[in-house]
Amino acid sequence: MNQLTVIGLGAAELDQLQMGVYKKLKAANKIYVRTMDHPVIKELQEEGMEFESFDEIYEKHDTFQPVYEEIVERLIEELKNHSIMYAVPGHPLVAEQTVQLLIEAERQGKLNLKIEGGQSFLDPIFGALKIDPIDGFQLLDGTNFSIQDVNMRGHVLIAQVYDSFSASDVKLTLMEKYRDDYPVTIVTAAGSSLENLQEVPLYELDQAVEINNLTTIYIPPVDNDLDALRDWTTFRRIIATLRGPNGCPWDQKQTHESLKKYLIEEAHEVLAAIDAEDDFGLVEELGDVLLQVFLHAQIGEDNGYFNLEEVLAAVSEKMIRRHPHVFGNVNVENAEEVVVNWEAIKQEEKGEQQGSLLKDEFRASSSLQTSYNYQKKAASVGFDWPNADGAWEKFIEECQEFKEEITKGTSNSRLDEFGDVLFTLVNLARFYKISPEEAMVHANEKFARRFNFVEQKVLESGKSFSEFSLEQLDSFWNEAKALEKKGK
Repeated sequence: MNQLTVIGLGAAELDQLQMGVYKKLKAANKIYVRTMDHPVIKELQEEGMEFESFDEIYEKHDTFQPVYEEIVERLIEELKNHSIMYAVPGHPLVAEQTVQLLIEAERQGKLNLKIEGGQSFLDPIFGALKIDPIDGFQLLDGTNFSIQDVNMRGHVLIAQVYDSFSASDVKLTLMEKYRDDYPVTIVTAAGSSLENLQEVPLYELDQAVEINNLTTIYIPPVDNDLDALRDWTTFRRIIATLRGPNGCPWDQKQTHESLKKYLIEEAHEVLAAIDAEDDFGLVEELGDVLLQVFLHAQIGEDNGYFNLEEVLAAVSEKMIRRHPHVFGNVNVENAEEVVVNWEAIKQEEKGEQQGSLLKDEFRASSSLQTSYNYQKKAASVGFDWPNADGAWEKFIEECQEFKEEITKGTSNSRLDEFGDVLFTLVNLARFYKISPEEAMVHANEKFARRFNFVEQKVLESGKSFSEFSLEQLDSFWNEAKALEKKGK
């Protein structure tokens, strides 16, 4: 089998080219190059060396991936005739997608591959910026990276930023996490006679005229938490500090038990923000729920029982395991089948059922939620009305029994029958996919909002409540109701 040799052209001009690489290039009869747009090639051509490039392939495609794939296909086809040398900018194993595709082709037995050296663009960039990579750095592809990939606490280098359009995409992505005026450095032709470093605020990144195919963007590490408020590490450090020796006395004394009521309160405030369609409020309230999660995780870590990583691992593993139709080879037709699979997997995880089906469904914080959980669990084994009609009939029946107990029953029997009415209402809610807990929260908030309006009207009148009839107060209530409907 003929051999494909990949060699690196280095990061700059001929003076920076390694001697061993230079000798191998001189000894080659013909050299294929990904692109002629490299400073060393012109100098080598002046010495009589011949190159065949794949530049015309770039004109055929709108994105880089099909370009790289076609280059590899052409190389493999040419390899059938003779061994060849393929030269790429920098080092073959640093930010060179065609080489990665060639490595994969070798694994599939399509070619015999040999990779030679070459100076990568990283060494001259480290020198130009005067940074030590041992402090931690990332090399990202400007054409394909997510802000979730960025470690704000380390040096970040972004390659494949070749014009103002690609620079604009990088800028917009970075601005999702960094402040708009965060300092970034545009490094061009590092290590060559044309080396240039230009520091600009992030928002001006795509306005620099020096950007070309020899450009790399450098983002320095953040050195304070205020510059990294959108970074998960920052929030974790804040919580650890609050719970630490020099932290907040209130946070230090909290336990899982003491925080229970706050988690419930914050969850209800999230529901209120959703009902109000208040996106800004929702951001704040979700943050408050996240605070509770991080506090519980930090307490677990402080007590030596678990940490945040274990919480993440547990829920991530569960999501993958319980979604085989997404992460595996299971097929589902609709959301109902997803729920069936979920419950089946959940039951398999727990093994054979020990004790009552209802044993894990009690919620001390909410009798409504407990009722909902009990009925849902019973329905999962077939103990349920076939449709909502049966639930409606049961509700009417229980209402009638409650009315009878009001006239002739005892306080205990009335309590018992009223409980049955509430229980059947929860069952109706379940049939119509309504959360009774959420509905009750919504009703309480609505009552408070409208009653506050009534209070305001009484206050504006200069009178007291006792000076108004029920009909007058009710008219204020109806006014509040009408204003709400008008607002919608």
